[in-house]
Amino acid sequence: MRYIELFAGCGGLSLGLESVGFKLLFANELSPMASETFAYNLLGDDLSKHAELNTYPSKTFWISSRYDATDLSKRLRENPQEYPEYSSTKSDLGVSLNDIYGKLIVGSITELNNFLAKNINIAAELKMQNVDLISGGPPCQSFSLAGLRQHDNSRNTLPMEFADFVFHVKPKIALLENVSGILRAFNLPDGKHYAWFEVARAFASKGYYPLCLHINAKNACVPQNRPRFIMIAFREDIFKKVTSSMKSESLISAFRMIDRFFKKEQNGILTEPFLDLHYYDIEKDSDIFSSDILSPLNQCKDINSWHTVKDAIDDLRENNKNKGENKFLHLLNKTFPKSHFKHVEHNKSFNHELRDNTTKVKMRFKLYQHLSEARTSKKYNTIEKEVRQYLKKPTEYTLSDNSITFLIAKKYLSNDGKKLIEFNSSNELIKYLDSLATKKQTQRALDPSKPAPAALSIPDDACHYHEELQRTLTVREMARIQSFPDWFEFRSKVTTGGKMRRFEVPQYTQVGNAVPPLLGRALGKVVKILLNK
Repeated sequence: MRYIELFAGCGGLSLGLESVGFKLLFANELSPMASETFAYNLLGDDLSKHAELNTYPSKTFWISSRYDATDLSKRLRENPQEYPEYSSTKSDLGVSLNDIYGKLIVGSITELNNFLAKNINIAAELKMQNVDLISGGPPCQSFSLAGLRQHDNSRNTLPMEFADFVFHVKPKIALLENVSGILRAFNLPDGKHYAWFEVARAFASKGYYPLCLHINAKNACVPQNRPRFIMIAFREDIFKKVTSSMKSESLISAFRMIDRFFKKEQNGILTEPFLDLHYYDIEKDSDIFSSDILSPLNQCKDINSWHTVKDAIDDLRENNKNKGENKFLHLLNKTFPKSHFKHVEHNKSFNHELRDNTTKVKMRFKLYQHLSEARTSKKYNTIEKEVRQYLKKPTEYTLSDNSITFLIAKKYLSNDGKKLIEFNSSNELIKYLDSLATKKQTQRALDPSKPAPAALSIPDDACHYHEELQRTLTVREMARIQSFPDWFEFRSKVTTGGKMRRFEVPQYTQVGNAVPPLLGRALGKVVKILLNK
């Protein structure tokens, strides 16, 4: 089963797909920093070594760059927003499909589409390949509920570029992954606009039948509460073959609606979200996810089978004196064996370097660990919100007696960060909390007994759960939570800041933005079942 990966990132989705038998035709990624990780782990192409030795990469090509191929070190730190437009004189790409087979192509999806438009022989060859799958997760900051929710953000056009590429290649199936914020309406002067519905319409206009799903990575056994929008779009002949072999009544009903929606779109008849097309939610539409086709997305159905943060990373903490076998790590090593990637040398860093935090941050983290404990208590579960409001504007809020009672019974980190202290009065406690005032509201201590929260791309936001460890997670710990095996090595810078955050994709961001490999594997199983039908 051959696939093309768009918006490939560091390679989480590809790792999952390859674990169930898919073979990469080629991949495309915008960021040179994420590309470095993808090339190293999936293709065995060590870009930093090539840059050091001044040699040419064998499997990584640029669509266009401001720098010559001989200046790879500058290419690896290039701002993707400044890539020049594609032209044959500025590109590494040849004019034959053989030149890109099994390769990673660095550059924007827009310029990749321009490349195919100007090299129609390659586009024609790709169509003749009868590609099984085109997959990818377009960048989603403008859809994300944690982001700015900008309807007119230029990145909102990327799913449409995805649809254009699908139209060029005509795969059997297209798979699009995105944040669940894409399901939330943009309220504009002329009414509500739903991004997921516009994406579905775009694919229908290209001749594809869209099945829209709202799933969660924790149900695919990832130790993270990570809801995601998934669209599986079928070429017409594949849609009809799958429909004819289907047994699940709930799926048959869903496919009938998709068929009606598709025909309306093809005939220029106005369609409406929810009336003409639904998305199916893994918690609300359990029948569909119990079907033979979609069941891989619901292997870990409930709280008793979910993997927790502690399952994923407890053996990695530096004060763990009783390190037994990590069953979750055993699962990752068995599912994604290093033996499949013998061409890669993983003998350097394992991305587990501890980061330094200031004493003030450590003091807050100790408080956040107490608030995490309060979350699990019926009596004190409202305290966290109250305390966070207080820390944001201490002069405008007063803590309740309930909060004072809970907090004064705890121990806190001293101002020098070297010992634990207690308070004898509420005034002492309030004075201490005033010293920790901050407008930053995203920091949380992880709950060891539950899957991690979805937002983990910013390293300072997640504090370790253990009472003796007031620190952020390492790249490796975050990677475990995302279900990457330990042999998978993240390359390029560890983190970034300032204006460079706008375009740099360091290791922490690579992990946070990735499709978890276990979720990629579950999606691969679904597509494999569909193709077998």
